[in-house]
Amino acid sequence: MSTVTIEIRRAKPTDASAVAATHDDAWRAAYRGIIPGAELDKLVNRRGPDWWDQAIRKGSRISLLQFGDQVAGYTNYGRNRARSLAYDGEVYEIYLRPEFQGLGFGRRLFSAARRDLAQSGLKSLVVWALSDNEPAVSFYGAVGGRAVARSSERFGDKTLDKVAYAWSA
Repeated sequence: MSTVTIEIRRAKPTDASAVAATHDDAWRAAYRGIIPGAELDKLVNRRGPDWWDQAIRKGSRISLLQFGDQVAGYTNYGRNRARSLAYDGEVYEIYLRPEFQGLGFGRRLFSAARRDLAQSGLKSLVVWALSDNEPAVSFYGAVGGRAVARSSERFGDKTLDKVAYAWSA
């Protein structure tokens, strides 16, 4: 019998390639059919290992879900970037490789990010999701988020609706 360890930890520069590969797999699965193909390719390709290495070295809060020796997912978070919304922190991204979705790992990553933000004094939280990304919309509702704002984002010729979910202190 073998045992697989599962841990959530801060990303290190040596994780950059694994995070880039996880980002690639997760984004292509999440946004295929939502974000036009050429635009999705651009978004994924600009976030290669060098981009992640720089983000990690600059101190971006990036936590990984490590499943055995594989990076199964990541979350990137920090201060709220939307000045019009009165929330302290923001989860910028939370993604899992497709084969790790639906197993409770997203909840674990989200909870770890919330705890880390709260320990830094950022007790309320906001997350943006594309409205057409039904798994994300369902996830944020299931973990207690409430829709507080709407906006849109342009991807090439296509404009997509997005919604902000929030959690109060």
